[in-house]
This record gives sequence, C-alpha cells and structure tokens, in this order.
Amino acid sequence: MERSFDIPNKLYFRIGEVSDIVGVKPYVLRYWETEFPDIRPSKSKSGQRLYKRRDVEMLLMVKELLYDKRFTIDGAKQRLRESPRDTHVIPGREASGGQPQQMLHRPPAQDDQAEDFIRSSRRQNEQLSIPMTSQTTVHVAPTTTETKKVLQKLRVDLEIMLRELQN
Repeated sequence: MERSFDIPNKLYFRIGEVSDIVGVKPYVLRYWETEFPDIRPSKSKSGQRLYKRRDVEMLLMVKELLYDKRFTIDGAKQRLRESPRDTHVIPGREASGGQPQQMLHRPPAQDDQAEDFIRSSRRQNEQLSIPMTSQTTVHVAPTTTETKKVLQKLRVDLEIMLRELQN
C-alpha cells in the first residue's frame, strides 16, 4: 500500500514533526544526518534541529532507498549523488497517469524573482566589498506576506552585523 506524504507548507520543521512525516524515530534522523551530507538542518538558539522542506524531502528519499528499495547506506549515498537534484521523486506521490511527481527545488515561475534577488544581492555585496562567487546558489521559497516580512527583517539584521564586522 502506497502512503501519500503531505508535507505542510512551513519554513521549518522540528525533529518530532519530521519524525512523524518520515515515519522513523528521531535518533534515526540524527544518524542519517551524519551519513548523508545533503541533510543539514539548522539549529535554533536552544540547539533544537530545524529542518527545511528540502531536508524533509531528502529524508523521504533516503527512507525509500533504505527501507523500500533495500539499498545499503553506501548504495543510497551513491544513488543520491548520481541522480540530478531536480529529478528526485518524492516517494508515494503520483501525478496524473500514475507517473511519479518530480521534486523541484524552485518553481519555474520564480526564476525571474530569484535572478532579481541575486542581482540585487551582488550589487549590495559589491558596495560592502564582499565577493560573491558565480557558484553562489540562492533557493527561493514560495513567498507569502509573512515570509517576506521575516526575510526583510533578517536581511536588515544581517546587513547590520556585516557592517559591525567590517568596523
């Protein structure tokens, strides 16, 4: 029986929520973090893990490879390295016609918005004399008014910290 994974539309997930979504114990998630370098949750001020949606999707893929397809850890690592990032399949998700639905890190409609953000960031970084390489990647999450406000505040805070560090 296939299980459908509905990941709530949130910026961050605590380890208990991720454990429920993925269907494994928290200690398993912590172990997978040590084995799979792409899974890197940030930590809150209190030290609690905060997973992004991308981390949850990656954990679902790891679980599918290890539990359903019976890969070893090394085999799962190799499979994840070999497959292009934008073609990872979210386990249990089927598009119409029974075809697996592809996981996209950034919807195509946001490409222009992301490019504008990158250009403005580069201009600001040049003004602050901070180099930004061509390898720098910016992932843009779906925007909501609340998210925009949080990101604007974060941006201001980061700019203040950068100025203080330069002085």
